[in-house]
Amino acid sequence: MGNKVIVLDKGTISKIAAGEVIERPSSIIKELVENAIDASGTRIEIEIKNAGKDFIRVSDNGIGMGYTDAELAFSRHATSKIKKIKDLASIKTLGFRGEALPSIASVSKVEIITKREEDLLGTRILVSNNKILSKEKIGSPDGTVIKVKNLFDNVPARKKFLKSNTYESGLISDMVTRIALVNPHISFKFISEGRAIFNTYGSNNLFDTIA
Repeated sequence: MGNKVIVLDKGTISKIAAGEVIERPSSIIKELVENAIDASGTRIEIEIKNAGKDFIRVSDNGIGMGYTDAELAFSRHATSKIKKIKDLASIKTLGFRGEALPSIASVSKVEIITKREEDLLGTRILVSNNKILSKEKIGSPDGTVIKVKNLFDNVPARKKFLKSNTYESGLISDMVTRIALVNPHISFKFISEGRAIFNTYGSNNLFDTIA
């Protein structure tokens, strides 16, 4: 007799769906850096440890989010970039699906600190396995900092597919370099294992970025 068809629980569904968006550390950094660009960040810093398998940090000086929006950002298909299907025809942002943060939070531990210019205090939220562990208002600069820890610890099968640190770090470096080259007006800093790999000036001069 064949196996019965069952409806998967929400946690399993989230982890499977996350695999479509988050394949490896470079996937996370791409999503977070694109969010930072969409948030009008002019200074974006990326830091990784153990090739992003243990720690990723992406910070920007963009518009940030308010207290309520910061929590909503971890809900699947929650986005500020479109409201109706017709908006897709005129989309100008790099991301719009509302999938990045919930997908990342389903396969890692995530901390976000974010603040808008008009707010006195920022918001700090800790999320693990798509569950909000804590939420508080704290003092912070304008913009957003997102830290991702212990990638795929709750999905060991996916963690086994990651390759060597040299390979994964190379993918990240290449991807960040490409993004920096097409955004010469933005200052990028990339740090790996505590060492600055490269830093661009954000002078809007492609030759400065290449140098």
